[in-house]
Amino acid sequence: MKVELVVDGKKIPMNSYVRSVFFRVVEALISTLKGVEDWSDAEITIKRE
Repeated sequence: MKVELVVDGKKIPMNSYVRSVFFRVVEALISTLKGVEDWSDAEITIKRE
């Protein structure tokens, strides 16, 4: 599992616990999406306006 968080161009360091939590939350959300069966790579971009 590889998890990377970049905020405003700055990579945010995360320990193994935080990486695991991010991964499991995103994995759970993705698994509920219709049409997503077996995935290996996901990219999320969030912009506040």
